[in-house]
Amino acid sequence: SAVGYYADTGDTETDERGAPGDGFLSTVARQTEAAAAPASDAGVRVVLLRTGFPLHRDGGYLGPQLPFFRLGLGGRIGSGRQWQPWISMTDWLEAVVFLLEREDVTGPVNLVGPQPATNADLTRTLGRLLHRPTVTPLPAPVLRLLLGEFGADALASRRLVPGALNRAGFRFRHPDLTSALRAALAD
Repeated sequence: SAVGYYADTGDTETDERGAPGDGFLSTVARQTEAAAAPASDAGVRVVLLRTGFPLHRDGGYLGPQLPFFRLGLGGRIGSGRQWQPWISMTDWLEAVVFLLEREDVTGPVNLVGPQPATNADLTRTLGRLLHRPTVTPLPAPVLRLLLGEFGADALASRRLVPGALNRAGFRFRHPDLTSALRAALAD
């Protein structure tokens, strides 16, 4: 599944108990999770991984943007005030292994970093680490034009925290955006 499951949370911090959205991504996420219901009904342990933006230089959220940032052409998306759930690739992989080994964890689990960040935070931090300016924004109307119905989802604010992982005792290797982006750039 994905963090697209959730409605726009604005600035309100939300864990796995957050309300679902009604956009395209939310509908797909709800349908994906519903497909696991028969297994759960049969007594099989089901963990629904609601994945944030994995940070890795070769893919995920960061991969397509990195060439632009390296050229000094990176910038915020829309206003930049929208919260974007991120997670380092290392933490994503380690969280999946952790969840496979933890029989006591079931249901939805946000695979997101423990310190939420806005798009402006992510943009500024990436530019600082690359020693590049971040002054070329992608205006919201252009994003909507390019992405159509996905544009609204791309501009949604989801200030998510990993409540289930925190309660289960998972330890993040990259708990803050700076360390996660450093790891992504070094991989």
